[in-house]
Amino acid sequence: MKTCLAALLTAVTLILSVQTAAAQDGPLRIEITEGVIEPMPYAVPAFVAEDSAAQAYAEELSRVVAADLTGTGLFREIPREAHISSISSFAAPVAFADWKAINAQALITGAVSAEGGRVVIKFRVWDVFAGQELGQGMQFASTPDGARRLAHKVADQVYARLTGEQPYFDSRVVFVSETGPKNERVKRLAIMDYDGANVQYLTSGNALVLAPRFSPDGGRVLYTSYETGAPQIHVLNVGDVQSRVMQPSEGMMSFAPRFSPDATTVIYSLTNGSNTDIWAMDIASTATRQLTSAPSIETAPSYAPDGSQIVFESDRSGTQQLYVMPAGGGEATRISFGEGRYGTPVWSPRGDLIAFTKQNAGRFHIGVMRTDGSEERLLTASFLDEGPTWAPNGRVLMFSRETQGAQGATTLYSVDISGRNLKRVRTPAGASDPSWGPLQ
Repeated sequence: MKTCLAALLTAVTLILSVQTAAAQDGPLRIEITEGVIEPMPYAVPAFVAEDSAAQAYAEELSRVVAADLTGTGLFREIPREAHISSISSFAAPVAFADWKAINAQALITGAVSAEGGRVVIKFRVWDVFAGQELGQGMQFASTPDGARRLAHKVADQVYARLTGEQPYFDSRVVFVSETGPKNERVKRLAIMDYDGANVQYLTSGNALVLAPRFSPDGGRVLYTSYETGAPQIHVLNVGDVQSRVMQPSEGMMSFAPRFSPDATTVIYSLTNGSNTDIWAMDIASTATRQLTSAPSIETAPSYAPDGSQIVFESDRSGTQQLYVMPAGGGEATRISFGEGRYGTPVWSPRGDLIAFTKQNAGRFHIGVMRTDGSEERLLTASFLDEGPTWAPNGRVLMFSRETQGAQGATTLYSVDISGRNLKRVRTPAGASDPSWGPLQ
Protein backbone atom coordinates (compact mmCIF):
# COMPACT_ATOMS: atom_id res chain seq x y z
CA MET A 1 0.00 0.00 0.00
CA LYS A 2 1.40 3.38 -1.04
CA THR A 3 2.00 6.04 1.59
CA CYS A 4 3.13 9.64 1.95
CA LEU A 5 4.36 9.28 5.55
CA ALA A 6 7.48 11.33 6.17
CA ALA A 7 10.36 10.11 8.32
CA LEU A 8 10.03 11.44 11.85
CA LEU A 9 13.46 10.80 13.32
CA THR A 10 16.55 12.80 14.00
CA ALA A 11 19.37 10.30 14.52
CA VAL A 12 20.93 10.97 17.91
CA THR A 13 22.12 8.59 20.56
CA LEU A 14 19.57 8.76 23.33
CA ILE A 15 17.75 5.72 24.61
CA LEU A 16 14.14 6.58 23.88
CA SER A 17 13.19 7.30 20.30
CA VAL A 18 10.34 7.19 17.89
CA GLN A 19 10.02 6.51 14.21
CA THR A 20 7.09 6.02 11.86
CA ALA A 21 6.76 2.80 9.94
CA ALA A 22 5.95 3.22 6.26
CA ALA A 23 2.49 2.04 5.41
CA GLN A 24 3.75 -0.41 2.82
CA ASP A 25 5.57 -2.19 5.66
CA GLY A 26 2.65 -2.04 8.08
CA PRO A 27 0.29 0.39 9.78
CA LEU A 28 1.27 3.74 11.25
CA ARG A 29 3.45 2.96 14.25
CA ILE A 30 5.85 4.71 16.57
CA GLU A 31 8.76 2.40 17.30
CA ILE A 32 10.98 2.90 20.34
CA THR A 33 14.56 2.35 19.17
CA GLU A 34 17.79 4.37 19.57
CA GLY A 35 17.19 7.96 18.53
CA VAL A 36 15.21 11.00 19.52
CA ILE A 37 11.99 12.09 17.95
CA GLU A 38 10.20 14.83 16.19
CA PRO A 39 6.84 14.16 17.86
CA MET A 40 4.15 12.62 15.65
CA PRO A 41 1.51 15.20 14.67
CA TYR A 42 -2.02 14.05 15.45
CA ALA A 43 -5.51 15.54 15.72
CA VAL A 44 -8.29 15.04 18.27
CA PRO A 45 -11.45 16.84 17.15
CA ALA A 46 -14.00 17.46 19.91
CA PHE A 47 -15.80 14.22 20.67
CA VAL A 48 -19.40 14.06 19.48
CA ALA A 49 -22.06 14.39 22.20
CA GLU A 50 -24.72 11.87 21.21
CA ASP A 51 -27.32 13.12 23.68
CA SER A 52 -27.89 16.29 25.66
CA ALA A 53 -26.48 14.85 28.90
CA ALA A 54 -23.21 13.99 27.14
CA GLN A 55 -22.46 17.63 26.35
CA ALA A 56 -21.07 18.01 29.87
CA TYR A 57 -18.48 15.29 29.17
CA ALA A 58 -17.58 15.20 25.47
CA GLU A 59 -15.23 18.19 25.29
CA GLU A 60 -13.53 17.47 28.63
CA LEU A 61 -12.85 13.83 27.80
CA SER A 62 -11.36 14.65 24.40
CA ARG A 63 -9.04 17.16 26.11
CA VAL A 64 -7.90 14.55 28.65
CA VAL A 65 -7.06 12.14 25.82
CA ALA A 66 -5.02 14.86 24.11
CA ALA A 67 -3.24 15.82 27.35
CA ASP A 68 -2.26 12.19 27.98
CA LEU A 69 -0.76 11.73 24.53
CA THR A 70 0.96 15.10 24.27
CA GLY A 71 2.32 14.71 27.79
CA THR A 72 4.47 11.76 26.69
CA GLY A 73 6.58 13.95 24.43
CA LEU A 74 6.04 11.44 21.61
CA PHE A 75 3.04 13.20 20.05
CA ARG A 76 2.25 16.77 18.98
CA GLU A 77 -1.39 17.83 18.84
CA ILE A 78 -2.43 19.94 15.88
CA PRO A 79 -4.47 22.85 17.35
CA ARG A 80 -8.22 22.79 16.79
CA GLU A 81 -8.10 26.17 15.01
CA ALA A 82 -5.95 24.57 12.29
CA HIS A 83 -8.52 21.86 11.52
CA ILE A 84 -10.17 22.06 8.12
CA SER A 85 -12.74 19.34 8.85
CA SER A 86 -14.88 18.69 11.88
CA ILE A 87 -16.45 15.44 13.08
CA SER A 88 -20.20 15.80 13.48
CA SER A 89 -21.08 12.09 13.50
CA PHE A 90 -19.10 9.14 14.79
CA ALA A 91 -20.32 7.01 11.87
CA ALA A 92 -19.62 9.57 9.13
CA PRO A 93 -16.78 8.88 6.64
CA VAL A 94 -13.49 10.63 7.40
CA ALA A 95 -12.37 13.31 4.91
CA PHE A 96 -8.75 12.11 4.89
CA ALA A 97 -7.65 14.77 2.39
CA ASP A 98 -8.54 17.53 4.86
CA TRP A 99 -6.47 15.91 7.60
CA LYS A 100 -3.56 15.25 5.24
CA ALA A 101 -3.57 18.92 4.32
CA ILE A 102 -2.68 19.87 7.91
CA ASN A 103 -0.17 16.98 8.20
CA ALA A 104 -2.13 15.03 10.81
CA GLN A 105 -0.59 11.57 10.64
CA ALA A 106 -2.96 10.09 13.22
CA LEU A 107 -6.59 11.05 13.83
CA ILE A 108 -8.62 10.14 16.92
CA THR A 109 -12.40 10.40 16.69
CA GLY A 110 -14.84 9.74 19.50
CA ALA A 111 -18.37 10.04 20.76
CA VAL A 112 -19.92 10.17 24.21
CA SER A 113 -23.39 9.30 25.51
CA ALA A 114 -24.59 9.85 29.07
CA GLU A 115 -28.13 8.66 29.57
CA GLY A 116 -29.42 6.19 32.14
CA GLY A 117 -26.79 6.91 34.78
CA ARG A 118 -23.88 5.66 32.66
CA VAL A 119 -21.28 7.50 30.63
CA VAL A 120 -20.20 5.63 27.50
CA ILE A 121 -17.26 6.66 25.33
CA LYS A 122 -16.35 5.12 21.99
CA PHE A 123 -13.41 5.93 19.76
CA ARG A 124 -11.49 5.14 16.59
CA VAL A 125 -7.86 5.69 15.60
CA TRP A 126 -7.04 6.46 11.95
CA ASP A 127 -3.84 6.33 9.90
CA VAL A 128 -4.54 9.46 7.86
CA PHE A 129 -2.03 8.96 5.03
CA ALA A 130 -2.97 5.29 4.57
CA GLY A 131 -6.67 6.16 4.85
CA GLN A 132 -7.42 3.28 7.17
CA GLU A 133 -8.43 2.55 10.74
CA LEU A 134 -5.80 1.24 13.16
CA GLY A 135 -7.34 -1.69 14.99
CA GLN A 136 -11.03 -1.69 15.74
CA GLY A 137 -13.21 0.87 17.39
CA MET A 138 -13.86 0.27 21.08
CA GLN A 139 -16.05 1.64 23.83
CA PHE A 140 -15.82 1.95 27.61
CA ALA A 141 -18.51 2.77 30.17
CA SER A 142 -18.63 3.95 33.78
CA THR A 143 -20.74 5.80 36.28
CA PRO A 144 -20.49 9.61 36.00
CA ASP A 145 -17.95 9.90 38.84
CA GLY A 146 -15.56 7.64 36.88
CA ALA A 147 -15.97 9.42 33.55
CA ARG A 148 -12.46 10.90 33.52
CA ARG A 149 -10.96 7.43 33.71
CA LEU A 150 -12.68 6.61 30.42
CA ALA A 151 -10.51 9.18 28.67
CA HIS A 152 -7.38 7.60 30.19
CA LYS A 153 -8.52 4.22 28.88
CA VAL A 154 -8.97 5.65 25.39
CA ALA A 155 -5.53 7.26 25.52
CA ASP A 156 -4.04 3.96 26.69
CA GLN A 157 -5.46 2.20 23.65
CA VAL A 158 -4.23 4.90 21.26
CA TYR A 159 -0.76 4.89 22.82
CA ALA A 160 -0.52 1.09 22.60
CA ARG A 161 -1.63 1.02 18.96
CA LEU A 162 0.77 3.75 17.88
CA THR A 163 3.81 2.57 19.85
CA GLY A 164 3.34 -1.16 20.41
CA GLU A 165 4.23 -0.43 24.05
CA GLN A 166 2.24 -1.08 27.19
CA PRO A 167 0.40 2.08 28.31
CA TYR A 168 0.25 3.81 31.72
CA PHE A 169 -2.40 6.54 31.74
CA ASP A 170 -5.15 4.66 33.63
CA SER A 171 -3.03 4.32 36.75
CA ARG A 172 -2.75 5.96 40.15
CA VAL A 173 0.03 7.25 42.37
CA VAL A 174 0.11 7.13 46.16
CA PHE A 175 2.28 9.83 47.74
CA VAL A 176 2.88 11.95 50.83
CA SER A 177 0.98 15.24 50.74
CA GLU A 178 2.86 18.03 52.58
CA THR A 179 1.37 21.22 54.01
CA GLY A 180 2.56 23.87 56.48
CA PRO A 181 5.93 25.54 57.02
CA LYS A 182 9.10 23.51 56.56
CA ASN A 183 9.80 23.21 60.29
CA GLU A 184 6.22 22.13 61.07
CA ARG A 185 5.36 20.16 57.97
CA VAL A 186 2.17 18.05 58.14
CA LYS A 187 2.45 14.87 56.10
CA ARG A 188 -0.41 12.55 55.18
CA LEU A 189 -0.95 9.83 52.63
CA ALA A 190 -2.84 10.72 49.48
CA ILE A 191 -3.72 9.02 46.22
CA MET A 192 -4.29 10.57 42.79
CA ASP A 193 -4.56 9.81 39.10
CA TYR A 194 -1.16 9.59 37.41
CA ASP A 195 -1.55 13.18 36.12
CA GLY A 196 -2.34 14.72 39.52
CA ALA A 197 -6.14 14.78 39.22
CA ASN A 198 -8.67 13.33 41.68
CA VAL A 199 -6.58 13.62 44.84
CA GLN A 200 -7.98 11.74 47.83
CA TYR A 201 -6.47 11.65 51.33
CA LEU A 202 -5.90 8.32 53.06
CA THR A 203 -4.64 9.45 56.48
CA SER A 204 -5.52 12.38 58.73
CA GLY A 205 -2.09 13.95 59.19
CA ASN A 206 -2.01 13.34 62.95
CA ALA A 207 1.14 11.20 62.57
CA LEU A 208 4.19 11.54 60.35
CA VAL A 209 4.06 9.10 57.42
CA LEU A 210 6.75 8.15 54.93
CA ALA A 211 7.45 5.99 51.90
CA PRO A 212 4.07 4.58 50.82
CA ARG A 213 4.28 1.59 48.47
CA PHE A 214 1.46 0.07 46.40
CA SER A 215 0.72 -3.63 46.40
CA PRO A 216 1.07 -5.27 42.95
CA ASP A 217 -2.72 -5.14 42.40
CA GLY A 218 -3.03 -1.55 43.66
CA GLY A 219 -5.47 -2.53 46.40
CA ARG A 220 -3.22 -1.98 49.44
CA VAL A 221 -0.55 0.46 50.55
CA LEU A 222 2.40 -0.21 52.83
CA TYR A 223 3.96 2.77 54.58
CA THR A 224 6.01 3.84 57.58
CA SER A 225 4.17 5.67 60.38
CA TYR A 226 5.51 7.49 63.44
CA GLU A 227 2.15 7.30 65.24
CA THR A 228 3.79 5.81 68.36
CA GLY A 229 6.90 7.98 68.11
CA ALA A 230 9.04 5.25 66.51
CA PRO A 231 8.79 4.08 62.92
CA GLN A 232 6.37 1.19 62.39
CA ILE A 233 5.13 -0.50 59.23
CA HIS A 234 1.42 -0.07 58.50
CA VAL A 235 -0.76 -1.53 55.76
CA LEU A 236 -3.91 0.18 54.51
CA ASN A 237 -6.58 -1.06 52.15
CA VAL A 238 -7.16 1.69 49.58
CA GLY A 239 -10.53 3.25 50.35
CA ASP A 240 -10.40 2.40 54.08
CA VAL A 241 -9.60 4.84 56.87
CA GLN A 242 -8.18 2.34 59.35
CA SER A 243 -4.70 0.89 58.83
CA ARG A 244 -3.24 -2.25 60.39
CA VAL A 245 0.13 -2.29 62.10
CA MET A 246 2.58 -4.88 60.78
CA GLN A 247 5.17 -4.74 63.55
CA PRO A 248 7.65 -7.54 62.86
CA SER A 249 9.69 -7.27 66.10
CA GLU A 250 8.44 -5.66 69.28
CA GLY A 251 10.49 -2.68 70.40
CA MET A 252 12.55 -2.39 67.22
CA MET A 253 12.23 0.23 64.49
CA SER A 254 10.96 -1.10 61.16
CA PHE A 255 10.66 0.95 57.98
CA ALA A 256 11.10 1.04 54.16
CA PRO A 257 8.61 -1.78 53.44
CA ARG A 258 7.79 -3.10 49.99
CA PHE A 259 5.62 -5.95 48.68
CA SER A 260 7.00 -8.92 46.78
CA PRO A 261 5.71 -9.27 43.19
CA ASP A 262 3.25 -11.98 44.27
CA ALA A 263 2.15 -9.92 47.31
CA THR A 264 2.81 -12.79 49.74
CA THR A 265 5.86 -11.23 51.39
CA VAL A 266 6.95 -7.85 52.71
CA ILE A 267 10.62 -6.88 52.75
CA TYR A 268 11.71 -4.09 55.05
CA SER A 269 14.55 -2.69 57.16
CA LEU A 270 14.80 -3.43 60.88
CA THR A 271 17.09 -1.53 63.26
CA ASN A 272 18.59 -3.35 66.24
CA GLY A 273 20.93 -1.10 68.19
CA SER A 274 23.31 0.57 65.75
CA ASN A 275 22.78 -2.04 63.03
CA THR A 276 20.08 -2.05 60.34
CA ASP A 277 19.39 -5.16 58.24
CA ILE A 278 16.88 -6.29 55.64
CA TRP A 279 14.22 -8.75 56.71
CA ALA A 280 11.31 -10.49 55.03
CA MET A 281 7.92 -11.29 56.55
CA ASP A 282 5.39 -13.79 55.22
CA ILE A 283 2.08 -11.90 55.23
CA ALA A 284 -0.13 -14.92 55.92
CA SER A 285 1.84 -16.43 58.81
CA THR A 286 3.74 -13.28 59.96
CA ALA A 287 6.89 -15.45 60.10
CA THR A 288 10.03 -13.35 59.62
CA ARG A 289 13.46 -14.08 58.22
CA GLN A 290 16.67 -12.04 58.31
CA LEU A 291 18.21 -11.56 54.83
CA THR A 292 21.36 -9.54 55.59
CA SER A 293 23.72 -9.62 58.56
CA ALA A 294 26.57 -7.24 57.71
CA PRO A 295 27.69 -4.79 60.46
CA SER A 296 26.35 -1.85 58.42
CA ILE A 297 23.14 -0.14 57.38
CA GLU A 298 21.09 -1.99 54.74
CA THR A 299 17.83 -0.42 53.63
CA ALA A 300 15.49 0.51 50.71
CA PRO A 301 15.06 -3.05 49.35
CA SER A 302 13.21 -3.63 46.06
CA TYR A 303 12.37 -6.92 44.35
CA ALA A 304 13.09 -7.81 40.76
CA PRO A 305 9.78 -8.24 38.90
CA ASP A 306 10.21 -12.04 38.82
CA GLY A 307 10.84 -12.10 42.57
CA SER A 308 14.22 -13.80 42.25
CA GLN A 309 16.50 -10.98 43.43
CA ILE A 310 16.53 -7.91 45.66
CA VAL A 311 18.38 -4.64 45.11
CA PHE A 312 19.14 -2.51 48.18
CA GLU A 313 21.41 0.24 49.46
CA SER A 314 24.21 -0.38 51.96
CA ASP A 315 27.20 1.46 53.43
CA ARG A 316 29.15 -1.78 53.98
CA SER A 317 31.88 -0.54 51.60
CA GLY A 318 32.28 2.73 53.53
CA THR A 319 29.90 4.78 51.38
CA GLN A 320 26.27 4.36 50.40
CA GLN A 321 26.15 2.03 47.37
CA LEU A 322 23.78 -0.38 45.60
CA TYR A 323 23.87 -4.16 45.94
CA VAL A 324 21.94 -7.09 44.49
CA MET A 325 21.37 -10.40 46.29
CA PRO A 326 19.12 -13.47 45.92
CA ALA A 327 15.60 -12.95 47.25
CA GLY A 328 16.19 -15.48 49.99
CA GLY A 329 19.36 -13.73 51.18
CA GLY A 330 22.95 -14.73 50.64
CA GLU A 331 25.98 -13.14 49.04
CA ALA A 332 25.39 -9.62 47.74
CA THR A 333 27.07 -8.13 44.68
CA ARG A 334 27.87 -4.43 44.50
CA ILE A 335 26.62 -2.84 41.27
CA SER A 336 27.28 0.91 41.71
CA PHE A 337 30.83 2.21 41.22
CA GLY A 338 30.49 5.80 40.03
CA GLU A 339 31.43 8.93 41.95
CA GLY A 340 29.14 9.81 44.83
CA ARG A 341 26.53 8.03 46.95
CA TYR A 342 23.65 5.89 45.68
CA GLY A 343 20.29 5.15 47.32
CA THR A 344 16.55 4.37 46.99
CA PRO A 345 16.97 1.75 44.23
CA VAL A 346 13.87 0.37 42.54
CA TRP A 347 13.68 -2.34 39.91
CA SER A 348 11.93 -1.58 36.62
CA PRO A 349 8.73 -3.55 35.95
CA ARG A 350 10.39 -4.65 32.71
CA GLY A 351 13.27 -6.13 34.69
CA ASP A 352 15.94 -4.46 32.56
CA LEU A 353 16.88 -1.38 34.62
CA ILE A 354 17.27 -0.18 38.19
CA ALA A 355 16.43 3.44 39.01
CA PHE A 356 18.17 5.21 41.89
CA THR A 357 18.95 8.47 43.63
CA LYS A 358 22.55 9.71 43.38
CA GLN A 359 24.27 12.41 45.41
CA ASN A 360 27.52 13.79 44.05
CA ALA A 361 29.36 17.13 44.19
CA GLY A 362 26.52 18.85 46.03
CA ARG A 363 23.84 17.84 43.52
CA PHE A 364 21.18 15.14 43.54
CA HIS A 365 20.24 13.08 40.50
CA ILE A 366 17.71 10.51 39.40
CA GLY A 367 19.43 7.86 37.30
CA VAL A 368 19.09 4.41 35.80
CA MET A 369 21.53 1.58 35.24
CA ARG A 370 21.44 -1.98 33.97
CA THR A 371 20.89 -4.60 36.65
CA ASP A 372 24.62 -5.42 36.61
CA GLY A 373 25.50 -1.75 37.16
CA SER A 374 26.54 -1.04 33.57
CA GLU A 375 25.30 1.82 31.35
CA GLU A 376 24.60 4.26 34.16
CA ARG A 377 22.70 7.34 32.97
CA LEU A 378 21.77 10.38 35.05
CA LEU A 379 18.39 11.77 34.00
CA THR A 380 18.05 14.81 36.27
CA ALA A 381 20.11 17.20 38.40
CA SER A 382 18.93 19.63 41.07
CA PHE A 383 19.31 20.79 44.66
CA LEU A 384 17.41 17.66 45.80
CA ASP A 385 15.88 14.97 43.59
CA GLU A 386 15.10 11.62 45.23
CA GLY A 387 12.87 8.57 45.47
CA PRO A 388 12.15 7.40 41.89
CA THR A 389 9.17 5.19 41.09
CA TRP A 390 8.37 3.48 37.78
CA ALA A 391 5.32 3.84 35.56
CA PRO A 392 3.63 0.47 34.92
CA ASN A 393 5.23 0.23 31.46
CA GLY A 394 8.78 0.94 32.63
CA ARG A 395 9.22 3.97 30.33
CA VAL A 396 8.65 6.88 32.73
CA LEU A 397 9.86 7.72 36.24
CA MET A 398 8.25 9.94 38.87
CA PHE A 399 10.23 11.40 41.78
CA SER A 400 10.34 14.12 44.45
CA ARG A 401 12.10 17.44 43.92
CA GLU A 402 12.76 19.93 46.72
CA THR A 403 13.62 23.56 46.06
CA GLN A 404 16.37 25.30 47.99
CA GLY A 405 15.76 27.69 50.87
CA ALA A 406 14.09 27.96 54.25
CA GLN A 407 10.64 27.73 52.66
CA GLY A 408 11.68 25.15 50.09
CA ALA A 409 8.74 23.21 48.71
CA THR A 410 8.69 19.56 47.67
CA THR A 411 6.93 18.69 44.42
CA LEU A 412 6.60 15.73 42.10
CA TYR A 413 8.19 15.51 38.66
CA SER A 414 8.27 12.90 35.92
CA VAL A 415 10.87 12.14 33.26
CA ASP A 416 11.23 9.47 30.61
CA ILE A 417 14.14 7.05 30.71
CA SER A 418 16.09 9.02 28.11
CA GLY A 419 16.12 12.09 30.36
CA ARG A 420 13.70 13.83 28.00
CA ASN A 421 10.30 15.29 28.79
CA LEU A 422 11.00 16.43 32.35
CA LYS A 423 7.81 17.99 33.72
CA ARG A 424 6.10 18.82 36.98
CA VAL A 425 3.12 16.79 38.20
CA ARG A 426 0.65 19.31 39.60
CA THR A 427 -0.74 18.58 43.09
CA PRO A 428 -2.86 20.78 45.40
CA ALA A 429 -0.05 21.03 47.97
CA GLY A 430 3.53 19.89 48.39
CA ALA A 431 4.15 16.24 47.56
CA SER A 432 6.89 13.64 48.05
CA ASP A 433 7.58 9.88 48.16
CA PRO A 434 5.51 8.82 45.12
CA SER A 435 4.70 5.18 44.38
CA TRP A 436 3.22 4.47 40.96
CA GLY A 437 0.56 1.77 40.96
CA PRO A 438 -0.42 -0.71 38.25
CA LEU A 439 -2.88 -0.14 35.43
CA GLN A 440 -6.36 -0.20 36.92
